[in-house]
Amino acid sequence: MKGCRMFTDREADMVTKSFVGPYAVRDRAVFVLGRYTGERISAILGLKVGDVVQDGKIADAVTYRRANRKGKVEGRTVALHHEAKTALTAWINELAKDNVLTADDFVFKSRKGQGPISRVQYHRILKEAIRANELTGKIATHSMRKTFADRVHEALGHDIFRTAKALGHKNINSTASYLSFKDSDIEAAILAM
Repeated sequence: MKGCRMFTDREADMVTKSFVGPYAVRDRAVFVLGRYTGERISAILGLKVGDVVQDGKIADAVTYRRANRKGKVEGRTVALHHEAKTALTAWINELAKDNVLTADDFVFKSRKGQGPISRVQYHRILKEAIRANELTGKIATHSMRKTFADRVHEALGHDIFRTAKALGHKNINSTASYLSFKDSDIEAAILAM
């Protein structure tokens, strides 16, 4: 979503803890996957049990199939951060209480029909968590991806090429549009010359 901002670490932690209701574990898992894999919401919601569970446990990496990714050109495999594995494990365990899961079941199945919950529905869920925490600014589901981009960019020593690879971008300009360049960082660099 053009123009939305990223979450600060504090904000992301607050949102992670603020999901409520009967689907709080599911909603938390979606948010944590977005925060730690940097994938778009449609691809996250399109995950099937077989994409995340191997040999009866949560895999070390998640593969987003190309059919669920923007452009549908190629898939993307992302290592699962321990927070993402924990959140996914909690949700899969919750799902398995009442259902026999198959590899073709959607991880984030809708109560209405056989498909996953919609990105619009998750947007509403996330907006409620944002309101509950009184966060301001333009924040939406794409903010999870922007947060991931910023954290990866920083962890990779501000290497935009490796950041592009982490995001699955082919064009470096796409990656640049995700990153928030802080005026104070630019000013400090100029003064340090």
